[in-house]
Amino acid sequence: MELTLTTASAPESTTVLDRLRRLFGGGPSDGRLGSTVSATRALELVADGATLLDVRETSEWRSGHAPRAMHLPLGQIEQATRRVKADRPVVVVCASGMRSRTAAKHLRGLGFEAASLSGGMPAWQRAGGEVRR
Repeated sequence: MELTLTTASAPESTTVLDRLRRLFGGGPSDGRLGSTVSATRALELVADGATLLDVRETSEWRSGHAPRAMHLPLGQIEQATRRVKADRPVVVVCASGMRSRTAAKHLRGLGFEAASLSGGMPAWQRAGGEVRR
């Protein structure tokens, strides 16, 4: 038996498990991307065709970035609608996860399926993600 809740903050019916997953960074049980993803999951998503969007500043990008990442500093996130394909998930990365959460939330508001990479570039590297300098 699965408990379903409907609240003012969650207009569609969601299960308690889905709400807990969102609260603790996991994705919903229906396969959609959650608001945050682990670095291990991010590596899988990118390997499967998701866009990796790096929202760090140019100097940070130059100090080392993932080879397949697209660079778009957070201050220019409005340009995402012209540069990022809307038909694939977007994993957003920054130095620690703070800016990427802001960017992913903004992208979700624009209709993208977007999640922040928890732990930023250090987590990406610890999980085995390649970095080009």
